[in-house]
Amino acid sequence: MILIADSGSTKTDWRFIDDNAHIFPFSTLGFNPYFQSSAEIASVLGADLKPLLLPHLGQGLLHIFFYGAGCGNEKNSGIVRAALETQFPGALITIHSDMLAAAHALCGQSAGLVAILGTGMNSALYDGKHLVTQQPSLGYILGDEGSGAHLGKLLLADYLNREMPEDMRLRFESRFHLSKDAILEKLYKEPYPNRFLASFSLFIYQNIVQQYCVDLVAGAFRRFFDLHICKYPEHQKLKLSCSGSVAFWYSNILRRVAEEKGVMLDKVVETPIAGLSLYHLEKEISGE
Repeated sequence: MILIADSGSTKTDWRFIDDNAHIFPFSTLGFNPYFQSSAEIASVLGADLKPLLLPHLGQGLLHIFFYGAGCGNEKNSGIVRAALETQFPGALITIHSDMLAAAHALCGQSAGLVAILGTGMNSALYDGKHLVTQQPSLGYILGDEGSGAHLGKLLLADYLNREMPEDMRLRFESRFHLSKDAILEKLYKEPYPNRFLASFSLFIYQNIVQQYCVDLVAGAFRRFFDLHICKYPEHQKLKLSCSGSVAFWYSNILRRVAEEKGVMLDKVVETPIAGLSLYHLEKEISGE
């Protein structure tokens, strides 16, 4: 039995594959060990995932493949592992970064450049088996260029600095009713400020016919290419594939900016979970 997780900071997609290769989908809140403890993650697993999963669990060995945001180092992987061990004692647990999930799902066993543009941002060079090189991913305060958090930060800064066009300002105020103090409270005193910032990506998308929104997104993507993708020496030789809600929603703008930068943009998916499930099914069938 296999349990696969693709976890971002906002949402986790789960796929349970039983011994007959039947696939069962589930979803929970996202996890990021930079922001949550083992106890907090275990609490969500116990309350939201385990009740859905229990009817499908048999007596065989459960192998959990957890791919997650923030799981690129041993310390953070340990936080997630401890949470999973609490809820699934005896399971075999393998933890990888969300970047490897995107690489497995989008590139399979072919080399390529891979990026995630969701709540946060990350990118890597993949050789068909391993992540070879990664540009630094500095999080929503210092980086995450092109991500939902970055888009939200640009939008809020324009609003508070009175740089937003008048018609957009009126739309924003009518929709959110947020004062400067309320915004700063959410950013500096409440949990998950990255999710709060990324939540404004939907508003931008819903107003994408406005030139202001097109320019804001295109500018964020140019920053993403300049600081990350174009710093890989192979960026004009290998195709780039992207996953994540921001890459998917704004794929037309992303493709246009990629062309400007001389990058070949290949696959764009909202979530890699389908490709990831297929990847693990094929490995299970082949006995790898």
